[in-house]
Amino acid sequence: MMRLVRRGLMYGNLFEVRSATLVERYNRALEHLTGRRTALTDFHLDISGYSPEIGDELGDDLYLNPNGCNRQFILLSTDQKTAPLLNAKFSTSRSILRRWMDENEAQLFALTAKDAVAGELVNSVFAVDTPNDLLAIRRIEVEADTTQSTVEDGKILRGKIERFITEEDAWWDDVLIAEMIEIGKRTGDITRNPVVFTHNSFEQKNFYTSHFGGLYVFRDLSEAAVISTREMDDVDDWDVEYVMDFSQRNDIATFLAANNLVEPITSARGRDVAAILQQKLDFIVVDTAAELGESFDKPDRRALRQLARRNLKHLPKEYEGLYRLWQWSRGQGEWPRITSEHPAYFYTLRSGNHADKDLVNMLLAELAPLDVRQLFICHKEAFYTAYRGWSDAKKEYVADYLASEYMVDKAGAREELFGFEPGMEEPALRPEQNKRKPVGQPWGRSRTEDDDDDDLVRRVGPWGAIKQR
Repeated sequence: MMRLVRRGLMYGNLFEVRSATLVERYNRALEHLTGRRTALTDFHLDISGYSPEIGDELGDDLYLNPNGCNRQFILLSTDQKTAPLLNAKFSTSRSILRRWMDENEAQLFALTAKDAVAGELVNSVFAVDTPNDLLAIRRIEVEADTTQSTVEDGKILRGKIERFITEEDAWWDDVLIAEMIEIGKRTGDITRNPVVFTHNSFEQKNFYTSHFGGLYVFRDLSEAAVISTREMDDVDDWDVEYVMDFSQRNDIATFLAANNLVEPITSARGRDVAAILQQKLDFIVVDTAAELGESFDKPDRRALRQLARRNLKHLPKEYEGLYRLWQWSRGQGEWPRITSEHPAYFYTLRSGNHADKDLVNMLLAELAPLDVRQLFICHKEAFYTAYRGWSDAKKEYVADYLASEYMVDKAGAREELFGFEPGMEEPALRPEQNKRKPVGQPWGRSRTEDDDDDDLVRRVGPWGAIKQR
């Protein structure tokens, strides 16, 4: 994995801790949360305060995330908010923590000037033993304080100040005044520097979790559904209307299309669709050549064509479908009818512009794993897992490509691939048509002769009704 680390593709943008003061603050918070301490004198932190070095030292990558549920966090600086979240069990955890930090940045800045802030993303369950435990999670509450209980003391002091102002004889209450002075020594002037956190509650509707091999949970729709990355047994008692797995391609395609969650990449106006498709083809060629033991070193366009010709009979069906679509995009062929049963189908889609854009692109990345750029951008844990099984030639090619092509302009590449992406503000609600249950099939719609030939999403082949398993 050092190829990725050296190129900033793994453990990048972490917050560095070197000073003895910050190390001691971290240890106080770590002991407060877990009863442990670290002997390290320098390390790096993600947005939650998790350190891969400390995880290695303790032999526990979940030392801040017991049972993979109710993630704990340690904040030494507001600068942590730009760091990634490592070992995430839920796709929503980072966005919730980031939004909370943004909402409370002034308070956190004041508090972390003197102490570490320790807290937890609290949900309604303490462990995830069954899928229904996951489905019971509806809201995440953020609880946090310094190791010296500054926030709690601030609440107490605020109550005493209220008494002092409103009670008629409080001016002569020496005990009350003495208590206010004593607490104020610890909290400082809370009238000028508030220590009360706001916006502490967040809904968790649609999300991905790595529990049970990987589940995509969609509840903010007319009928809830779970998509599993592997086949699941005994799903009849799950508290959800529909359960699908990755082998049910027609059902997944129907679900995505009927809820207006995806669009064909060929509909991306103003984008060089041919270039996007060409890159997907290149990744497939490299994967095939690597599997066959071919050696290549930073192949250019000519070398990639030679690799494709030399290994043509070994190229998978994904290549054949995307190549015909690439020809069409250049005006060199007819529109290919690629149904959901074709291995190339999910490579031809991207998420529509809605509140769950990142989640849907994450799902599509797992359904189209040979597109390693999309896998890296949208689902890093799946990318790292796949990377470990690649040949050295493919590892070198992909790492070099991502470092030289993607990392130099991440925002531009993401916009080219996925369209405009809003900032961290609260996402807009999905349009009403996404809430409407389609007519006819559970997730489908009636086919008409007026369908546009270039509407790839609607042409997913012989849809069947989703099986209620």
